[in-house]
Parts: sequence; structure tokens; C-alpha cells
Amino acid sequence: MTPAIELSGVFKAFGNTSIIRGVNLTIEPGTRQALIGPNGAGKSTLFNLITGKYPVSSGRIRLKGQDVTGLRPSEINRRGLSRSFQVTNIFPRMSVFENIRCGVLWSLGYRYSFRHRVDAAHDATERTEKVLEQLNLAARRHVPAGVLSYAEQRALEIGITIAGGADVILLDEPTAGMSHSETEHVVQLIREVTQGKTLLMVEHDMSVVFDLADRIAVLVYGEVIAHDTPERIRADPRVQEAYLGVPQGVA
Repeated sequence: MTPAIELSGVFKAFGNTSIIRGVNLTIEPGTRQALIGPNGAGKSTLFNLITGKYPVSSGRIRLKGQDVTGLRPSEINRRGLSRSFQVTNIFPRMSVFENIRCGVLWSLGYRYSFRHRVDAAHDATERTEKVLEQLNLAARRHVPAGVLSYAEQRALEIGITIAGGADVILLDEPTAGMSHSETEHVVQLIREVTQGKTLLMVEHDMSVVFDLADRIAVLVYGEVIAHDTPERIRADPRVQEAYLGVPQGVA
């Protein structure tokens, strides 16, 4: 089976400082996977390499078998990968409906035009309505996105991420800053909207990671030291020492 994402010998340096040091990582299609590691491990840098925001210093990145190394983020997105950001990235003055529709239009082939009314794009409207239902935001469709609660804004950004129909989804700390109840709601939302898709997420809340992920990759100082099931990651002495805070030899 062709991997959804495949990194082969990926390095990234900024000047003389190496951030990513020879990462080899294979993400199987249809799985939910988490990327964890201590602060400064290079998780966001790796996300930015996969999505084309940063160029790799060396190595190759493949998306669904296609080499996407060196492509622009927009080109990678058109090949079926979409991402959210660590800091909520929405259009605050536009309505919830308009935010989702923006994510839908380009994927359906609509481009900037002064001659066509966007309201006439019935297929875009239909898909937007479906996404709003998935997000449980249909009742908030006409509300400016900027007045939503923090948790609602994070849910909206996840909606924008999936609106284009990408089948490979990257989420960067989707539950950061949320209360326990808000986190539970967003975890359930992520589970529902990524059904049948490939998910790779960066997340610091270990309860979320072990609840959602089929497999977990652990990044430490720019290297993947383990990539396995949650049960094996939890028991791995290297992970316990490097990230979970348990010295080797301590039960």
C-alpha cells in the first residue's frame, strides 16, 4: 500500500544550526498519527517541511507516492494535503459560513472572477452546509468568525482545513489552550471529520494523543527516536527518559 506521507532522510538546517537530522517516517493511509516531543524538538519545523512552507536542506518528501519535495504549499494542497496552524488562522470579519466556503471554492475549481456571483456556486454552498453540520456550527453560520468562542474558532479552523476535501490532514496543536470540556468536544470532532482520512497531528496533551492516535512518532532533537503504537510508545524506555520524564530503570 502506498504511504500517505513518506519522509526519506530529511534534513533541515538554518545557517549552521541543524533542526531536523535525517528523519525517516512513513505514515500509512487512513491512520491517525501523532507527532510528539519536547519543546524545541523540531515538530513545527517538520510540519512546515511536509507542507512546503520551508524547503528541505536534503532528503525527499512524498505525498501518496508523488515526490512533492520543493513544491509550493498551494501545489501540495492541490495534491490532497491540508493543514491547520498553531495560532488560529481565520477571517474574523467574515461569517462562519463564508470562512468555510472560502475553503471549499478553490477545491471545486472556482477562481477569482468579477463576472460570476459566488452565491450561484450551488455545489460550493452544498458542501459548505455539510461541513457546518459536521462542525455543529450550522446555527452560527451568519455570525462573524471573530466573535466565536476560542473553542469554536479552533473548530472552525479544522472545518476550513477539511473543507477542500483533502484526504491527508495535518493539525498543529488543535486543543491548545482549551478547557477539559472543550478538549473533549474537539477530540470527538476530530475523530468524526477525519474518519477515512489520514491524520498527522502535533499535540502536547498526552490524553488527546493516546485517545486519538493509532501510532505515535516521537521527535527528539530533530530525530525520530520511536514510531509505534500508543501502548508500545508508553512503555518505551527511550521515550520515558526523553519525553515522558521517567529515567531508564525506573518502573
